Amino acid sequence: MSGKWGRALGGLLLAVVTALHAAPGTAAAAEETTGAIPSIGTDWGSPGPYEVDVDIEAVHTFYYPRNMGQRGELHPVIIWGNGTGAVPGIYSSLLRHWASQGFIVAAANTPTSNFALSMRAGIDVLEHRNADSASRFHGKVDLDHIASAGHSQGGAAAINAAIDPRVDTAVPIQPGPLADPDLMDEPVFYLAGQKDLTVWPALVKAFHRDSDHVPSVYGEIRGAGHLASIGDGGDFRAPTTAWLRFWLLGDENARGMFFGPGCTYCADGDLFSGWDRNTEAQQIPGTTP
Repeated sequence: MSGKWGRALGGLLLAVVTALHAAPGTAAAAEETTGAIPSIGTDWGSPGPYEVDVDIEAVHTFYYPRNMGQRGELHPVIIWGNGTGAVPGIYSSLLRHWASQGFIVAAANTPTSNFALSMRAGIDVLEHRNADSASRFHGKVDLDHIASAGHSQGGAAAINAAIDPRVDTAVPIQPGPLADPDLMDEPVFYLAGQKDLTVWPALVKAFHRDSDHVPSVYGEIRGAGHLASIGDGGDFRAPTTAWLRFWLLGDENARGMFFGPGCTYCADGDLFSGWDRNTEAQQIPGTTP
């Protein structure tokens, strides 16, 4: 098991052990006193508990909770890659949604994100600001929990960014072809669109099948074309949010959406026209195959 995967799973195991030993009725109090990002139940598509601020800079656009660290909590990071010719504003409502859930989103402004250089530089910027006592990000960034995500060319970039040892999971949405999953060793959630004529579902599923060395899940959104994820993310918004909350926050409410015999999304034919998990995905701690 790689250090990155082991680190992510270790955090999840700690969350499970803590929950099992908590006294009944103390969950809400613990959330307020231990610096935890609040639970949202299972309503993944609705706005989270945070108001959102946006900073548009030369290289990145940052979406983040307005009152970062108000409970003493740290905020995990999502680095984002745009589709070809696009800028973060095209996906602004989706990125704002993730920030409302407690994440800091560093969206690379580049319209050619494939090699993920600007995406990975977003981590460098946040590392610097987290250490800078004059920055509003000072001491509030959870640099131990980082995801890469993106759409189309940016979806390929999400895979390419995951070669960075600081990245813990990847969410490629309708990813383009110029990526190699064999170079990454993080859990990955591939998303395709059933009616995508630009990146055919079969191409996305091929990435998934080539990711048999890590926990990999494939979901095909029913009726979605290639541009269905722009704006507020459409039907991609809720499942990506659940995945990010599970892997970056250890949110146990999200586990059953993807794993175990009663996997909610596996059976959701209204949302997904296709679904698959590899055998590695069944080896998630606390999950019954």
